[in-house]
Order: sequence, then C-alpha cells, then structure tokens
Amino acid sequence: MISKKRFDDLVESLTRSIAQGTSRRSFLARLGVLVGGGVVLPLLPVDRRLGGSSPAKATERTGWTPQFIDEGECNYWRVCALDGQICACCGGGVTTCPPGTTLSPSSWVATCVNPEDGQAYLIAYRDCCNKSICPRCGCYNTEGVLPMYRPEFSSDIIWCFGQEGSSYHCTIQPIVGKA
Repeated sequence: MISKKRFDDLVESLTRSIAQGTSRRSFLARLGVLVGGGVVLPLLPVDRRLGGSSPAKATERTGWTPQFIDEGECNYWRVCALDGQICACCGGGVTTCPPGTTLSPSSWVATCVNPEDGQAYLIAYRDCCNKSICPRCGCYNTEGVLPMYRPEFSSDIIWCFGQEGSSYHCTIQPIVGKA
C-alpha cells in the first residue's frame, strides 16, 4: 500500500512534468480544435432515411415501382425522396428551373436507384424559388420522414433561404454521382 506522503509526491511530480511540457497556448490551441470540430460536425452530409443510405436499402421500398421514361410523373426514379412539386411539369426540367425562378443555393441529397441500369445514384434536390408554388405535379414521397423536431429526417424544410424572395415553386433533381 502506498503511503499518503509517497502518493502526494507522485501526484506532484506528475503535475510538474505536465506543466513543464505544456503551455497555456498549446492547451488553448487544443481546446480550439475541439470546439471548432464540434462546430463543423453539423455541416456533414445528412442521410434523411432511417435505415441508412446503402443502395440495397434504396430498392427495398414497398409500393414504389420507379420508371425512367416520364420525368413529370411521381414515380420517376429521381423523385424517390421528393416532397414537393416536380419542375419538369412546371416549365423546367430535371436539372433546370422554370423561367422566372432562381435556383436555391443549398440542397439535400438522397439515394435513388435507376431501374434502367440498376445503379444507385445520389440525387441533389434543389428548390427553384421566387415564384408562387406550381399547382401541378405534387409528389409526396415521404417514407422515413420524421416530424420537424428531427430536421435531418424532415422533408418539410423549404431550401429557398439565401434568396431575395423565399417563396417555393418546384424542385429539380440533378445527379451528383453514383452511390
């Protein structure tokens, strides 16, 4: 058993060696890296589906029969996770906003499987803004969506912030890459 005097001497020598080997600046630098890393963490990509984003899980959806011909239909393969209006029906295209609208500076990504080639792709859903909502082609593929208190799983967020006007018109679905 260690005596109290010997324990005190051990703790004192350990504390002195740490104090001699580190400075306040290095401590503050390490603390800054830790705090800075915590701030950057929410900027990482968000997976909005509860089961993960593997290509196999993207094909397991019940009641979903995707097609690759008509871009204006709610079962077009790129709108597998869209909750909004399809721009292809509103004067735009799959990758272009309709005239008179502006593209939002932000987007969110989902994994959809193209039935033509069987490959899973990352789709960047981007809103077209500054015009009233398009009344045609509403598509509400909301499987796996949770209420607003879990925003990473909510599809009710309008991504038109950062624009002069924040009114939502429709959503485009460009391909980011293979999943």
